[in-house]
Amino acid sequence: MEWPFFDLRIASGEVLLRGVTDDDLDPMLAVLPDDLEMDPRTETFAGLAAVTDRRRRFTAEIWKHRGTWSPGSWCLDLAVEVDGQVVGVQALEGDEFPLLRTVDSHSWLAKEVRGRGLATLMRVGVLALAFEHLGAEVAVTSARLDNAPSLAVSRRLGYVDNGLSRTNSPTGMTELQHLRLTRDAWRAGGRTAEVVGAEACLPWFAENAAS
Repeated sequence: MEWPFFDLRIASGEVLLRGVTDDDLDPMLAVLPDDLEMDPRTETFAGLAAVTDRRRRFTAEIWKHRGTWSPGSWCLDLAVEVDGQVVGVQALEGDEFPLLRTVDSHSWLAKEVRGRGLATLMRVGVLALAFEHLGAEVAVTSARLDNAPSLAVSRRLGYVDNGLSRTNSPTGMTELQHLRLTRDAWRAGGRTAEVVGAEACLPWFAENAAS
């Protein structure tokens, strides 16, 4: 399969990010946290047990992101590896990316490895890819108001608050805090990560993506 992201490697401290392979799916499902909110737009199968359907929905999302990829609208799923073990997913996505040069991100970690600063290292990795290799100019993200750890990661990296919105969630209506980080603010922060294999991926984002 011609999928250059299988060879992409991003080293950020003790975290290694790499393109998710099908071989990663079982290890990911084994540590999938029960507090991970699934996309409410994803259809559920009433005939399946809840745990089985949750695993199916997670796998389907990974495959959907590969199958619907275009330079204008994409979602890159990266396996989070620590000490040789897959412990989560870090995603980077863009809509109308060649025009807007804006990326969004979301992630999750297995419960047993939380509280070690890994979420910050993961975000540094994808921001280094976005700002230093893909030509992104702005990064945005959002989190529920009660998700203090996620908000702390964003603010630690220089994101600034960018408004509130309401959205539907598996637990009902919730308010989201939106945050924004510019390329200049990223560079001023002095953080980076080692990225290998990005050049082969550039045509999948846009011609001359890093210009």
